[in-house]
Amino acid sequence: MQRIMVGAASGILAAGFGVAAAELLAAATRPQAGPLVAVGGALIDATPTAVKEFAVRELGTYDKPALLAGIIVVLLLFTALTGVLGLRRRIAVAAGAVLFGAAGAAAALSRPAAGMVDAVPSLFGAVTAGAVLWWLLPRAAPGPADLGTRTGEPSAEGAQAPPAPGVSGRDVDRRAFLRAAALVAGGTAMAGGSAQWLRRARAGAAAKTREALRLPAPASPARPVPPGTGPGFVTATRDFYRVDTALTLPRIDLDTWRLRLHGMVDTEIELSFDDLLGRPLMERDITLNCVSNEVGGPYIGTARWLGVPLGPLLREAGLRAGADQLIARSAEGMTIGTPLDVLLDGRDAMLVVGMNGEPLPPANGFPVRMLTPGLYGYAGACKWLTELQVTTIADFDAYWVERGWAARGPVKTASRIDRPKPFARLTAGTQIIAGVAWAQGRGIRTVEISIDGGAWNPAELLPVPSTDTWVQWRHAWNATPGPHSIAVRATDGTGSPQTEERATPFPDGATGWHTTTVTIT
Repeated sequence: MQRIMVGAASGILAAGFGVAAAELLAAATRPQAGPLVAVGGALIDATPTAVKEFAVRELGTYDKPALLAGIIVVLLLFTALTGVLGLRRRIAVAAGAVLFGAAGAAAALSRPAAGMVDAVPSLFGAVTAGAVLWWLLPRAAPGPADLGTRTGEPSAEGAQAPPAPGVSGRDVDRRAFLRAAALVAGGTAMAGGSAQWLRRARAGAAAKTREALRLPAPASPARPVPPGTGPGFVTATRDFYRVDTALTLPRIDLDTWRLRLHGMVDTEIELSFDDLLGRPLMERDITLNCVSNEVGGPYIGTARWLGVPLGPLLREAGLRAGADQLIARSAEGMTIGTPLDVLLDGRDAMLVVGMNGEPLPPANGFPVRMLTPGLYGYAGACKWLTELQVTTIADFDAYWVERGWAARGPVKTASRIDRPKPFARLTAGTQIIAGVAWAQGRGIRTVEISIDGGAWNPAELLPVPSTDTWVQWRHAWNATPGPHSIAVRATDGTGSPQTEERATPFPDGATGWHTTTVTIT
C-alpha cells in the first residue's frame, strides 16, 4: 500500500511540474495555448447544449472555475494511476506522457484561431512530466535488485544484509523520495509562479493602456435618461452579466490590434484602433441580454454604449449581391453570425469602444465589441472583435448555430419581477411590486400583474429614452395575510402579448410568464 501511495504521489508531482512548465512556456509565448485553457475550451465546444445550459443556470459566473477544477481532478487521477502502473512497468510512464501530450496538443489545435505552434506547450509539458516521473519512480521504492542490500531482506544469494546503523533501509528510501519530491515541488512552484507573474504583467500592461485611453466625445450623443426612472435603470459596469466561452480574458495590444472587414465586399477595409476612434461615434442606451437567460433570469443589463455605427462601414465596403450574413470573429476564435438585413435596417448596430463613460472593460470585450440592438448576444454581440467577414447564411454556420441554436436571434418580449424577492415575508397593507420588461426595438406598451391567478391589473411604466432599453414598472398592491402567487406579463409596442407558454432558452430564447411566491403576515 505504501508503494502504491508513493507511486501515485510521484505521478501527481510529475504532472504538476509538467503542467507548470507548459503554462510557463505558454505565458511567455502564446497564453491561449496553455494546456488547461486549451483542454477546457475543447471540452466547452464538445459539451452538449443541455449540459451547458445547466452549468450557466446553476453555476452562473462560477461555471468556468468549476470546469477548470474538474479538469485538474481528472488530470490528478490519471497521473496518479500512471505513477502506480509505472512502478511495475516503466513503459506506462512513456504511454502516460504520450496520452498527456496528445490530449493537450489536440485540444490546443482544435481551437478556432489555433496554429501548429499552439501544440508546443502541451507537448513540452508532457515530455517534462514524463522525464520527471521516470526520474522519481526509482526513488519511490527500492527495486527488486536492491531489496536485499538496502532493506535487510534476503539478497539473491540468500544472505541477510543488515541495514545501516541506526536507520532502516526503508527509512533511507523514504528520505530519498522526500528529498526528490521536495525538489520537484519546488520546481513546480517556481514555474507556476513565473507563469502567473508573466500573466499578471501582461494583464497589468493591458490595464495601464486601457486606463490611459481617452475616448473622443460622440458625434451623436445619447438622449438624456428621462426624469422619473428608478434606481438601477443603467446597470453598473461591475454588475453587468458575463456569459461567454473564454476561460481566460484575452489581453489585446492596442498598438497591434487591427479590425479586418472582408469577404463578399467590393473593397476590403482594415482599421487600427486609432482609425476607429477617428470615425464619427454614436452613444446610445441599449439593453443587452443573453439567450441563455431563463424566465426571470439575471443575464440582462442596460448600459450606455459608445461606438462606431456599423451600417455605414458596411456600405462603405460595398456589399456584393447575395451576401446576407456578417460573421464576427473574436481574438479567441469565437464566431457570431448576424443577418445583414438586420444591420442595415436603421437600428443602432455599432462597434463598441466605450461602456458607461469609460473604455470597455476586458470582461466586456476590450478593446472593441459588436452590439446589435434587438438581438440576443449570441447573434449580434461578439466580444474582443478582430474580424468581420461578409458571407451568406447558407455558406457559413457560426459557433452557436453549429450547435443547434437558431440562425436569427431576435429578442422575445419578456418581463421580470424584481421586488418582492421569492419567498419574501411581508406585512399586510400596501406593498410595491416592481420589475422590468423588455422588447428591444419594439418597446413595451403595457405590463400587467395578476395575484393568485386573478384579474390582470395594469402596472405603472416609468419613462425610457428609447425602445432599445428595458422598461421599469411598478404596481401598488393591497396585500392581505396568507401565501400569494404573483405573475407578470407584458405587451410589446406592436400590441403582441408575451406568451404564457413555457419554453427553455434553447434554441432561440426562453418564454413564459415570470411568477414568484410571497407570504403576507
